[in-house]
Amino acid sequence: MDNQTNKYKLLLIGLLIDGLGIVTSSWVFPVIGDFSDIAWAPFSAWLMTRLYKGTAGKVGGVITFIEELIPGVDIIPSFTLMWLYTYVFKDSKVSKILDKN
Repeated sequence: MDNQTNKYKLLLIGLLIDGLGIVTSSWVFPVIGDFSDIAWAPFSAWLMTRLYKGTAGKVGGVITFIEELIPGVDIIPSFTLMWLYTYVFKDSKVSKILDKN
């Protein structure tokens, strides 16, 4: 598979994981969702580190873990945001300007 195919495969996987995270969230199942996050938080953090290698994956994993544990914010699509960072914003002009400061 070429790089372009892998790129969009990661996006699809991320959207599915984010969708699953929303379905198991406290927004959909107010009490059950909070308890399911206890298992989902470490699993989603581990997935983040497997899908995105290096420092970005590790930082993304920590952020995903914390985000899933905090009630009410587990609806944030962290895998989709990580994909956007990796493939859209990371090498953009805005990113380069911010890195200079």
